[in-house]
Amino acid sequence: MAQTKDSNAPRPLPEDWDRALAVVAHPDDLEFGASSAIARWTGQGKDVVELMATRGEAGIDTIAPHECGPLRVAEQRASAAEVGARDVEFLDFPDGTLEYGLPLRRALAEAIRRHRPEVLVSINFREAFPGGTSFNHADHRVLGPALLDAVRDAANRWVFADQLDGGLRPWAGVRFAAFGASPRPTHYVELSEADLAAGIASLDRHGVYLAHLEGFDQKAFLSTAAREAGGRAGTALATEFEVFDT
Repeated sequence: MAQTKDSNAPRPLPEDWDRALAVVAHPDDLEFGASSAIARWTGQGKDVVELMATRGEAGIDTIAPHECGPLRVAEQRASAAEVGARDVEFLDFPDGTLEYGLPLRRALAEAIRRHRPEVLVSINFREAFPGGTSFNHADHRVLGPALLDAVRDAANRWVFADQLDGGLRPWAGVRFAAFGASPRPTHYVELSEADLAAGIASLDRHGVYLAHLEGFDQKAFLSTAAREAGGRAGTALATEFEVFDT
């Protein structure tokens, strides 16, 4: 049974769109909540492509980057398939040392111009996650502002104009960018049990990575988060986003 909706609860995220580009720093970033929403959207017939700024090669202490990167790429492709994403791309910036600047903005603007999404999906770039006291990953804090700036870059024909020489066109069609797992949620996406199960399955696909998170129960984590978000939204299950109109 749906719970009573809090007057301060986030609003429903608009779903009157067809194409989304999900952009994060690492393999596994989307799977901590946003992937359940992706499962809902692909089930509606929407087209979703996932874009990783890095290959996550520095993410496991006991596996050298040259071995870790290919493992995490394979896990992300399997994970994306669980929620119906059409493709997964990698920008190949170095994991752990992502820097805000023109190279990152340029790469993100090129992807936006090429895929022409109406919606961007990412994860929290604030200093901490909800209820957390540890500092958010540097790559996450860098990617969010760069992605928002790249929306404007992609729309301006005089910024990174050399990309247009290759046949790309400016793209001003991004309506909003939605950042999951933010401590400042403004919107929610209602989830079905099937959406949540697909999201859990997508995180399960990161088996090598999860094996190094001692004591972490991904099913309990995602289920609890979805119920708590649903309680705030007045639904049984949900996932939340901080949304920026663009």
